[in-house]
Amino acid sequence: MKKVKYFYNTQTLKYEKLVISVRVKILRILGFLSAAIVTGILFLSVAYRFLESPKEKFLRQDIESMKEEYDVLKGRMAEMKGSLDELQHRDNEIYRVIFEAAPIADSVRAGKPGKDKEAENLRLESKANNELIAASATMLTELNNRVKVQERSYKQIEDLIKNKQKMLASIPAIQPVSNKDLDRIASGYGYRIDPIYKTMKFHSGLDFTAPSGTPIYATGDGTIEEASLSDVGYGNHVVVNHGYGYKSLYGHMVRMKVKRGQAVKRGDVLGWVGSTGKSTGPHCHYEVMKNGSKVDPVYFFYNDLTPEQFDRMLKIARSGNQSFD
Repeated sequence: MKKVKYFYNTQTLKYEKLVISVRVKILRILGFLSAAIVTGILFLSVAYRFLESPKEKFLRQDIESMKEEYDVLKGRMAEMKGSLDELQHRDNEIYRVIFEAAPIADSVRAGKPGKDKEAENLRLESKANNELIAASATMLTELNNRVKVQERSYKQIEDLIKNKQKMLASIPAIQPVSNKDLDRIASGYGYRIDPIYKTMKFHSGLDFTAPSGTPIYATGDGTIEEASLSDVGYGNHVVVNHGYGYKSLYGHMVRMKVKRGQAVKRGDVLGWVGSTGKSTGPHCHYEVMKNGSKVDPVYFFYNDLTPEQFDRMLKIARSGNQSFD
C-alpha cells in the first residue's frame, strides 16, 4: 500500500495531502543519478589507484617473472663474457706473443653494431619499450662481435702455426762465423770506443774477429736485399731480408758470394771475412734489425749455443772492448 504524506498548511490551518509534481520528481531522480554517478567515479578512481585489477595483478606477476628470468639470463651472459675475456687475454698475452703478432685492441673486439643490428635493436625497443630487452640486446650484440673477432683471431693464429716452421727457419739464430770456442767476439753492442776517433760511439752490432778469407754464413733463411761494393762504412757488405720484420747485415767482407735477389738458407756462405770499408782489421761486423730498428744480435744465437755458452757470450759482449769499425 502506497504511503500518503501530509503537511500542515498555515494559511488554512489544516493538514493537507502532499502532492509532488512530475517536474520535481524528475529533478530528484536526476539529482540522485548524478550523485550516484559521481560517487561511482570517485570509488572507481580510488579503486584503480590503490587496488589491483585481476589483469593488472597478472601483468605484475608476469613482469616479476620476466625480471627473474632476465637476472638469470644476465648472470649467464656475464659468465660467458668472463670466459670470453679469459680467452681474449690468453689470445693477446700468450698466443700472439709466441707468434709475435700484434695484440687486438679491446675497442676492436667490442666493435660497433652494424646497421642491420642497430635496426633490429630499435625494432625490439619500439615493440616492447622495455629496458630489460634493450639491455639484453646490447649485451648480446657485444658478445656476438667479440666472438666473431675471436674466431678471426684464432684463424689468424692457425695460419701462424702453419707458418711457424718457416718463421723459425728465417729468424736469425746462429753466429755468422764459426765460433765454437767463443773466442772471436771482439766487441759487443752498445757504446764503445771508436778505433779511429777514440771517442765513445754507439756500436750497432757485434764484431767477430777471424782471419781474412774465413767464411761468413747466413744466420737464417731469406733473400739478399743488398750486396754492395763500397770502400767506406761497412765496406763490402750483404743485407739479408728474412721476412717477419727481420733483417741481418754482414760487413767488411773481402769478397761476396751472393747477389741481390738471391734466396739463401741458414748456413749458406754469403762471403768471406775481410777488412774493407771503415775497419782496423779483418773481422765480420754483424747486425740484426727488427721492424727497422737495430737490436742486440747476442740474443739471436739460440740455435748453436748451450745456456752456459750463452751466459759466457753475454759477459764477453758486454765487456767494454774497443770496436774494430
